Amino acid sequence: MIRPLASLPIADAEITQFFRNWLETFAGYVREVDYASARPLFHPDVLAFGTHNDVIPGLDQWVSTQWNNVWPKTTDFRFALEQTSILASADGAMATVIAPWTSTGYHPDGSAFARPGRATMVFSRNGAGWLCVHSHMSLNRGVPQTSHANRPVKAW
Repeated sequence: MIRPLASLPIADAEITQFFRNWLETFAGYVREVDYASARPLFHPDVLAFGTHNDVIPGLDQWVSTQWNNVWPKTTDFRFALEQTSILASADGAMATVIAPWTSTGYHPDGSAFARPGRATMVFSRNGAGWLCVHSHMSLNRGVPQTSHANRPVKAW
């Protein structure tokens, strides 16, 4: 029989700070609609879930089916760092980030609405650093699924 952990494996201060910075960096790329800068943060074979698809295999498909359906159509994306939890394996090889986020969505008439959600991201570390290998970002209940802004993509 497997014994439960006495407590959650909370990341140490160094790993926690790294991922807080990672979240801030990634959120900036979302706000700028800069796919090219965000890509290196993720494993090329990342497995993702999102609002527009169930399981999305690979970064290229995730960018074309999820990022491109959301980032240009919303604004103000930010993670709520004060509500974020960061867990890490004892050997420091894997980490999980659980983070609420906020953004602004737009109705067809251009009026804005609050577009909050939550994310779970799993990271693996190798000699080159940390890469996200799984991401699940979803809207909170009751939030409209579609937003109608039309911002340009800065870089693919």
